[in-house]
Amino acid sequence: MEPRSSGLQRLVREVVKFGAVGGAGVLVNLGVFNLVRHVSDLPVVRASIIATVVAIVFNYVGFRYWTYRDRDKSGRTKELTLFLLFSMIGLVIENGVLYLATYTFGWDSPLQSNVFKFVGIGVATLFRFWSYRSWVFRALPAREAVASAESLLAQESRKQPPRQRVP
Repeated sequence: MEPRSSGLQRLVREVVKFGAVGGAGVLVNLGVFNLVRHVSDLPVVRASIIATVVAIVFNYVGFRYWTYRDRDKSGRTKELTLFLLFSMIGLVIENGVLYLATYTFGWDSPLQSNVFKFVGIGVATLFRFWSYRSWVFRALPAREAVASAESLLAQESRKQPPRQRVP
């Protein structure tokens, strides 16, 4: 079995990489959101949905080819379908927060829109991290089995003296 600290270190690296891609995705999301709001007369939530979709595409590329590049790649169609499904749920969460702030409470100044867009991104990110690592970019079971077997063999070889060859 794998040492506990190694699993924790792997999780920390994953969270850092997820955060780096996600942080860049937040900048893309907010940048596109403000650009669309500045150059068009689209309502705030529609502008936000466009920005979220652009960020989803950006994030998929970052997650697949950097954060989770060592994960199972055999079922790309299934992976992409699940990624899009969970991303759309995240889109609803993210833009639901903005919708409530804008249309329920009337908080629709540019600053308020950006604050609630950011809050929505944060809430949706918690859901996305869990769903992406649990369902979309799954670890290869073979790697875990090999690591476990190698660890077991190493323990056994330390317990037994080396065998002598008989001529």
